[in-house]
Amino acid sequence: MKPHAFIDDGQDVRRVSPEEASAACRTAQLVWINLEVRDERTRDFLSGTLGLPDLVVSALTAVETRPRCEAIGEGALINLRGLSLTDEPDADELVSIRVWTGRGIIVSVARYTLCNFPRLVAAFERHQVKDPGDFVALLAEGITDDLDPDVAELGDRLDQCELHLDATRAFQLRRGIADVRAKAIEYRRFVAPQRQALERLAALPCDWLDEDDRLHLNEAADRFARMTEELESVRERAALMHEQITDLRAEQTEQRGLLISVLALVFLPLTFLTGLYGMNVPLPYQEERWAFYAILALSAAVVVGGVGYFLRARWFR
Repeated sequence: MKPHAFIDDGQDVRRVSPEEASAACRTAQLVWINLEVRDERTRDFLSGTLGLPDLVVSALTAVETRPRCEAIGEGALINLRGLSLTDEPDADELVSIRVWTGRGIIVSVARYTLCNFPRLVAAFERHQVKDPGDFVALLAEGITDDLDPDVAELGDRLDQCELHLDATRAFQLRRGIADVRAKAIEYRRFVAPQRQALERLAALPCDWLDEDDRLHLNEAADRFARMTEELESVRERAALMHEQITDLRAEQTEQRGLLISVLALVFLPLTFLTGLYGMNVPLPYQEERWAFYAILALSAAVVVGGVGYFLRARWFR
């Protein structure tokens, strides 16, 4: 994502360079400057060209961020997390966008492009963003719109696993359940504090936040609260299903061990019998022609009797 900026003079929206947008901050109705955090020039531009406080610059260019909202002077520092537009191998499940807003200016800094970023650009170009309040409200709503289906899908995946949960498929399902649980934990890590950040933003005494913007921010915060509850439910259900799979595997192992024990008990007398008549010493009836068939019949009787006993004792329930 290359750095770019927009100037809204009240009649037209022009796409310009960040330097041009910075120069027009005092004359334009609204300026939006979007920067890339990995660009080496970003920090110098924020502190030198825009003259932002060091605290704001550090927060906008930090490597690791958490959802937050802080009032600094007449502006606000906002960190939010949402789904990425592209699948980046080194990115978290939810990627961050850092925003500094004040009267007539929006500065956003990101490492990866959010899913709803193109919609934000389109809304800005259509004059739907009149002030920074409209921008943060659209940003929060877009993040919830993109994230809601993903959170619902986690619950649906668990539902499918529950339908097919049995001992024969326990091994195949275990990996899928573990993936759902890990994703729910990762999502909840950022979704839960995001609600608090939006509620704090909606309560800020800023003149660029009107009543409609505050209502939209509170609605987005409420949706994040519901997502947090759903993620907590998914996490608990996944943990419970993992315990069920462990129990099924233990029961399966116990049944197999029981079968092996029964077979050993059934064939133990046969081992003794064959070992006895296999000794190289004179034995009774060894010269008789019927002796071999008698031993076979006795062995069959021992097997049938042993199996019948264990069946009547209901060892195989």
